[in-house]
Amino acid sequence: MSALINLEGRVAVVTGASRGIGESIARAFAGAGARLVLAARKPEALADVAASIEAAGGQALAVPAHTGREEEVRSLIRAAVERFGKVDVLVNNAATNPHFGPLLDVEEQAWEKTFEVNLKGYFLCAREVIRHLQGRGAPGAIVNLASVAGIRAAPMQGVYGMTKAAVISMTQTLAYEVGGTGIRVNAVAPGLVETRFSAAIVGSEELRNLVVSRTPLGRHAMPSEIAGAALYLASDAASFVNGHVLVVDGGFTVH
Repeated sequence: MSALINLEGRVAVVTGASRGIGESIARAFAGAGARLVLAARKPEALADVAASIEAAGGQALAVPAHTGREEEVRSLIRAAVERFGKVDVLVNNAATNPHFGPLLDVEEQAWEKTFEVNLKGYFLCAREVIRHLQGRGAPGAIVNLASVAGIRAAPMQGVYGMTKAAVISMTQTLAYEVGGTGIRVNAVAPGLVETRFSAAIVGSEELRNLVVSRTPLGRHAMPSEIAGAALYLASDAASFVNGHVLVVDGGFTVH
């Protein structure tokens, strides 16, 4: 491993870490030397991931939390500081997409839930970690998981796409506002990734082929292929990368 692409001595909070992309990022970060604080709403699956990381020689703390709720976010960061003394890196990954269908058919409850988790949750976590970093005068890195759905039309996933577009805007604004204190804020925008979250597309031969046919690499991604991008942005290898959206989509957006 490159001397630059490592997280030795750093503490990273990863949300949505109980499965999928979040779990892969947590495992990649552990392999790079980070101590992990894992957050998700389902405690059993979260505890299993933490135990697996520790069994492999890493250090991981599981903290069940709903990131759309301010007090739970504060408790999450407090728990991280109490266990490891600090937080250096945040990966905002927790997301939801309860409405799959035409945008005009979305119900208000689904709209509210999507914005609460995908946007408000990212903001609350970022704000709490930034305040912590600035309070101790330390540099840090925030990596927000966006999506190509936030930079292209998102048919059947319109509300999800809107939240991801807003995540990109938030990423750029925070990067501008806090970069002077040594805190870098970047985003990863994956294309189609095989996770339980994307089962409605990956599990449908018609929808999957529609995406894959537009992807020059001719396939969809696996979660581990997104983890490498997050690791790069969190590490010193990306020390002069700020406000950037790293698209990891196999070429889907090149045309």
